Amino acid sequence: MLTVDSLDVYYGAVHALKGVSLRAEAGEVVTLIGANGAGKTTLLRSISGLVPSRLGKVAFEGKDITRMPPHDIVGLGISQSPEGRMVFANLSVVDNLELGAYRRKDRAGIREDYDAVYRLFPRLLERRRQTAGTLSGGEQQMLAMGRALMSRPRLLLLDEPSLGLAPLLVREIFRTILEINRRGVTVLLVEQNAHMALSIAGRGYVLETGTVKLEDQASRLLQNEDVKKAYLGG
Repeated sequence: MLTVDSLDVYYGAVHALKGVSLRAEAGEVVTLIGANGAGKTTLLRSISGLVPSRLGKVAFEGKDITRMPPHDIVGLGISQSPEGRMVFANLSVVDNLELGAYRRKDRAGIREDYDAVYRLFPRLLERRRQTAGTLSGGEQQMLAMGRALMSRPRLLLLDEPSLGLAPLLVREIFRTILEINRRGVTVLLVEQNAHMALSIAGRGYVLETGTVKLEDQASRLLQNEDVKKAYLGG
C-alpha cells in the first residue's frame, strides 16, 4: 500500500532523513520506533507532503505522491493524527471533526462517520459541544484521531498517540488503534512507548539519526537484545 524508497530530507543544512526506505501492506499495523530526534515525525510529515524530500520517492497504492500537495494526499486516502494533537482549541469537538471531513461531499457518509467516531470514543459524544481546548490531554488525543478518521482514510499515520497520557489511557488508546485496524484501516504508528507499539504491530522499523537501523517482525524486535537495551528498558 505504502512504499517509501531511499528518502532524503533536509532542514536547511541538517540532513534529517538519510536514504530511508519502508513499506506498509494493506491491513498491517507497522510501527516506527526510535529516540527523540531520530527523524520519525519528519518521515510522517514527508509522507503527508508537509515536508519536501530532496531525493527518493513515496508511493501510495502504486501512485507516486512524492511531490503531491498535502490536501490531495488526504484525498487519496492518507490521513495523519499529528504529534501534540494539534486540535483547534477554540472550536467545538464537533467542529474539529467536521474539519476532518473537509474534502468530502457525501453528507450521509459523513453523518455515518460521526457516529462511528462516537462509538470508538464515547467521551467525544458527551463533550461534542465543548471547545477542544478545554478537553483533557487524553480527550484531545481521541479528538485528533477521530478528526483523522473523518476523512475516511485507508492509511492512518499516528504520531506519538500515547505522549503525556496516564497509563490507563495509554492502554485505551492502543486498544482503539487495534479496533481501527480491525475495521480495515492500515496503520503506520510512530511511538516512544516501544513496548506497547511493538506488542500491537506486525512489523517494526528502528530509526536512528535519520537512518533505518533495523527492520523485522515486531515479535522479533521485542526479543532483540539491542532493541531491549536501547528502547525497552532492558
